[in-house]
Amino acid sequence: MDLDAFVVAHQPTWARLEDLAGRHRLSGAESDELTELYQQVATHLSVIRSGAPDAGVIGYLSALLAKARTRSGSARVLTRAALADAVVRRFPAALYRTRRWWIGTMVISYALAAVITVWLLEHPQVESSMMDPEQVKQLVGSDFENYYSESAASHFAAQVWTNNAWVAALCIAFGVFGLPVLYILWQNLLNLAVVASLMIRHDRASLFFGLITPHGLLELTAVFVAAGTGLRLMWAWVVPGPRTRAQSLAAEGRSAAGVVLGLAVVLLISGIIEGFVTPSGLPTWARIAIGVVAEVAFFAYVFVLGRRAYRAGYTGDVPEHLLEDRVATAG
Repeated sequence: MDLDAFVVAHQPTWARLEDLAGRHRLSGAESDELTELYQQVATHLSVIRSGAPDAGVIGYLSALLAKARTRSGSARVLTRAALADAVVRRFPAALYRTRRWWIGTMVISYALAAVITVWLLEHPQVESSMMDPEQVKQLVGSDFENYYSESAASHFAAQVWTNNAWVAALCIAFGVFGLPVLYILWQNLLNLAVVASLMIRHDRASLFFGLITPHGLLELTAVFVAAGTGLRLMWAWVVPGPRTRAQSLAAEGRSAAGVVLGLAVVLLISGIIEGFVTPSGLPTWARIAIGVVAEVAFFAYVFVLGRRAYRAGYTGDVPEHLLEDRVATAG
């Protein structure tokens, strides 16, 4: 590698990054440019390290990258380009890469919920051990339906979103331990099965499925994704593959952090549906159709954009050249 020619060819790019990193204020377009140039110069640094290590050039580029990173608030600026990259490539790629984990979790969970519901229907005496007749009557007669309309739609949507986002975050945060994720899933499935059996037994099945399906499809899918991601995090240190346990866990942890942020948006959408569509005066078929469309859109997002991004090399993890630069600068 001809280092002098390489420096001459890329000096304008380095000078431009130095100029942007030294400014006190950046426009949106300049912030986008700063992020793009940062990635380019980080790649240049990696090439020089491997092809023609020169202490002077390496020191200059390392200092330049540190300055650019400090300018962007000690982290990459969340610009339009970075946001698009996360939404169109990194998040869907992470979902696609771990699809077997969360789809497996989904199938097993739905099957288990169905088995519990059928068992409860065949053993009506269990109902009396959980609730007295008056409580059951109140639940199936009014409480279940009124739950979705007793608060203002916007307030209810925000409350539901916060609660579900917290459940998803717990699934991933405690995923490394495995068992807490299974416990959270069990509690949610048990509650679902108990209410389902009560509503079905008292001839309120159409009301139950008419209210829970519009938002429940996407909401439960997000919870299953969180649970599957958490279990994959546990598996990363149990069976790390060719990497060390620390490396495997770190890579899955970075990917899982991105999944948490993406699921917050997915759960926001399901919360809006639950707050504004589920209790609305729309016909049952229309409300259910909205829920089905949202669910189909999510799967299309995963298996169209996610598969394309995964095949292009995205995994949901931080790009390798940025990791290398951070390690080198820290050293």
